Amino acid sequence: MDYTNKPKGYYDNIRFEMLKYLPRDSKKVLDIGCGNGCFAEVVKTQNKAEVWGIELMKEEADKARLVLDKVFDGPVEEHIDNLPDNYFEVIYFNDVLEHLIDPYTVLKKIKQKLSLNGVIISSIPNVRYHNTFMNVLIKKDWKYEDYGVMDFTHLRFFTEKSIIRMYEEAGYKIKLSEGINKSRSIKPLLYNIPFLFTQLDIRYPQFATVVTK
Repeated sequence: MDYTNKPKGYYDNIRFEMLKYLPRDSKKVLDIGCGNGCFAEVVKTQNKAEVWGIELMKEEADKARLVLDKVFDGPVEEHIDNLPDNYFEVIYFNDVLEHLIDPYTVLKKIKQKLSLNGVIISSIPNVRYHNTFMNVLIKKDWKYEDYGVMDFTHLRFFTEKSIIRMYEEAGYKIKLSEGINKSRSIKPLLYNIPFLFTQLDIRYPQFATVVTK
C-alpha cells in the first residue's frame, strides 16, 4: 500500500475535535498512527502527559521522535508486543483501524496494554456518509479518492453499528459512540424525509468511539 503520495498535510493534521474525549487526568497516552506527532504533542502539553507513538512511515516517525517520549516506526502489528502491559490510560486510533488488514486482532491484542480503567478512543470513517452512500445507491459507483471516507488506502469499511460490534466482539465496553464533523449540507436531511428522519447517521463522515476493557 502506497502512503507516500498522500496530499500535503496528511501526516500533520491536528484532530482538535478528538481532544474532547481525552480524560483530563490521563498521564500515559499512546497515539497509534501519530504521523509527525503534532496531535500527540498537543495531548502531551495539555495533560502534561507521557506520550508514546506508533507511525507506519519512518520519515514521519522521525519527526515525532523530536516531540514525543517514545516512538516506534513500522506497522502497529509489529510493535504491540514491545509495549508495556497495563500501562496506557489512553490509546488513540485516529483514522487508523480502517487502514489495517485485521483491526479486530489488533484491538484484542492491544487490550492488555491498557491500564485497569484505561480507554481506547478512535475516529473511524462512516461508509454510510451521504456522499458515499448516494454514489453507491444512485450513481452505482464505488470510487476511491486521495483522502476521506473513500481513501484509496482504506482496507476496511465501517458503519456505526459495525464499529460498535467490532469493539464488543473484541471484549470492550462502549462508553460513547457519536458522529463527528457533521455535514453542513441540507442533502442528508432531504434524503431522510422518506425515512421519517431515522437515518441521520448519514450526516457524519466519521464516528468517534470511546471504549473500556
